[in-house]
Amino acid sequence: MLRLLNPRSILRKKWLPAALVLCCALGLSPLANAVQNTADTEPAQGMGRVVLVLPFDNRSGQPNLDWIGDSFPDTLNQRLTSAGFLTITTDDRQYALDHLGLPVDFKPSRATTIRIAQTLDANFVIVGSYTVSNNRINVQAQILNVDKLSLSQPLSDSSDLPRLFDVENSIAWTIAKRIDPHFNVAQQTFLAAAGGVPLNSFENYIRGISAASPQEQIKRLQMAVALTPNYPAALLALGKAQFTQREYDQAATTLAKVPHSDRRALEAGFYLGLARFNSGKYADAESAFAFVASRLPLPEVVNNQGVAASRQGHNAVPLFQRASTADPNDADYHYNLAVSLLRQGDFAGAQREVDETLKLRPTDKEADLLKARIHSGRSLKPTPATSTKSGTADAATSSSDEADFDPLERIRRTYSEASFRQAAFQLDQMRAMRLANLPPAKQAIEYTQSGNEYLTQGLIPEAEQEFQAAITADSSSAAAHTGLAQIRARTGNTDDARAEAQTSLKLRPTADAYMVLAKIELEAKQMDASAADVSNALKLDPKNPAALAMRQALLARGQRIP
Repeated sequence: MLRLLNPRSILRKKWLPAALVLCCALGLSPLANAVQNTADTEPAQGMGRVVLVLPFDNRSGQPNLDWIGDSFPDTLNQRLTSAGFLTITTDDRQYALDHLGLPVDFKPSRATTIRIAQTLDANFVIVGSYTVSNNRINVQAQILNVDKLSLSQPLSDSSDLPRLFDVENSIAWTIAKRIDPHFNVAQQTFLAAAGGVPLNSFENYIRGISAASPQEQIKRLQMAVALTPNYPAALLALGKAQFTQREYDQAATTLAKVPHSDRRALEAGFYLGLARFNSGKYADAESAFAFVASRLPLPEVVNNQGVAASRQGHNAVPLFQRASTADPNDADYHYNLAVSLLRQGDFAGAQREVDETLKLRPTDKEADLLKARIHSGRSLKPTPATSTKSGTADAATSSSDEADFDPLERIRRTYSEASFRQAAFQLDQMRAMRLANLPPAKQAIEYTQSGNEYLTQGLIPEAEQEFQAAITADSSSAAAHTGLAQIRARTGNTDDARAEAQTSLKLRPTADAYMVLAKIELEAKQMDASAADVSNALKLDPKNPAALAMRQALLARGQRIP
């Protein structure tokens, strides 16, 4: 039986509704029941994999290096999340400090650290310190096991300061291995996951997200993006900062640069939709929300897609029905559905939904006015695309007189990605339970398919975990060994990549496995061997795009293909 967050946690109020809503939004009613039943049967247990990373202490005596301490939660959260842990976000950590009446920059004692961890329902807390001397950083980290109230021995690492990412990723790998001895992702995979961001860009990004003033925040983030234009984390942070300052056109330009393949694309897409909506570009806004909803159909996203569609005069009833079905306890979704139904002339449906709105929020004045309009028998015309009304949830009408009331659907301006990430974590645990009941060969097929999807998105540690799980389930899975060979090749471990590809070929020859070998041989300038591998790949799959492209490249170099 899987365990949910402890009910004493201030975050469980956010997590459990999110889990139920996500299950409903994905059409997974049985899983929603499982989430609720688990909460009912084991309310006092923790998941066992919830990790809180605190900023590391700067013991170098150089205040200008304080930013490095703030960088550890950012990097370690990314790596530990990819390792299958549920990490607590910076926003939630600050929320806990506020809840306990502590300042954001508070340096907690061990006792206070335990109190913060218990408030956030963390099973483990990562604390640490660092010194910098002669342009070299030395790091020590410790793992506080909250359940056992024990502190690990220091975990140490060091590197030249320009290779800060390496030491942070190495520490993250060591922590993951210490907490979970069965963790089998290679250390080199973690080291290769940094993304090649230069240190000065990383510094400006960390200083930007930690800045006290909006002006300093935007300035630092702009510097990070100027130095590294394709830096997704900095682009998302800058776009959100510009959006907060109501620089909507600038925010849209920035957020549109976050690649759809990046794991931050969903949050970027949500705020891109809001930025375009606030600029009156409703078709573009609808497109942005639709992209997010296609990947993660959160009710607030589907709702906003409906609002943007409605502003163009389109029928948004189906979208508002999806949102209110996914989260039936949200008054705004019922209100929006009532307005949209009234636009379609469905008075009975509009009456039902406005009554539900007032049941959930009796003081909603706009809902009262809408109810009176429904009773008057006057329908609504579709909202023209040129409408400049804000449509915000708290927007007041120009008059309290029902005759002048012109309702608009309400848009949501907050994206609860953190709480839904927790819900998705629980769904992953349930998925593991489901797969455990399948025959080994079918387990391997599903894990390999998931690994290939992660690989396509550039999520290397996540992909390796899936391929390793596939091999654990069925060591004769040729596709899983091929996937692992691709991982090893990407992370520069040529010998292991070759060995995994050869293992795959012994199990079942495939074009993909031959192409791994072909690329390795090409990099080693073994042209004949590479050409032979390409030839073998094309015999198995004559239309294989990678093999055809490499065949052309080899022919252009004058290499004969067998």
